Amino acid sequence: MSYEPKIIAFCCNWCSYAAADLAGSSRLQYPPNIRIIRVMCSGMVHPEFILEALNKGADGVMIMGCHLGECHYLDGNHITMARLDMIVELLEDFGFESERLSVTWLSSTEPDKFVKAVTEMTERVKKLGPVQGEVQTA
Repeated sequence: MSYEPKIIAFCCNWCSYAAADLAGSSRLQYPPNIRIIRVMCSGMVHPEFILEALNKGADGVMIMGCHLGECHYLDGNHITMARLDMIVELLEDFGFESERLSVTWLSSTEPDKFVKAVTEMTERVKKLGPVQGEVQTA
């Protein structure tokens, strides 16, 4: 039996969640490793959520939102971009490889891009292997 990673995907309501929905209704095939959490905007994904997901058993985390400049809340995805360096630093400080995080920008009409991002993330996390133990974050 081969290792199958658990991946949490924070998807914005307007674009990436809609792309995931379209991928499903179009019967596009992608790995079943992903668990989607719908958020109104990628800018609402606090760094603590990412650490908590990894601490609670996820092997990888994806943030998926609208294309830059096309956020339904104007600058939510720019907020996410501004946090990325800090998030990567936090992950490394707490003993997680930065490759366990993925950020993808897509529109609601790009289910193929959603499938590609999920497939690539699953393969990347499979190579990393499971998260080792629990890391204390507080």
